[in-house]
Amino acid sequence: MSVKVYSNSDVLKIIGFIPPNHRHMRLAIVFKDQTIVLQEATVAAIARTYLNIVAHPTKRAVECIQMKVDNRKPGYAEFQLVESGRSEEEIMRDALTIFNAST
Repeated sequence: MSVKVYSNSDVLKIIGFIPPNHRHMRLAIVFKDQTIVLQEATVAAIARTYLNIVAHPTKRAVECIQMKVDNRKPGYAEFQLVESGRSEEEIMRDALTIFNAST
């Protein structure tokens, strides 16, 4: 797996928008070398993960994994990124493997 780390100086702009005839937002991130568009469910998972770490006094790692959710709220995507329940130690070990591959 190829790993890229983008610094803030690599991001040219971020655009949040709801496409015509759609109900859910998209988030376009324009980098110097590529542009990616994330769907709302992915952005929500990123926000939850971010808040779970920065708003908690001791938590240092959270992992969301893809799950098919059958009994979901109306309007929610069939596939969701939800908290895995793995220990922080396990998550951190995997995260450091990814991080170290980027350097």
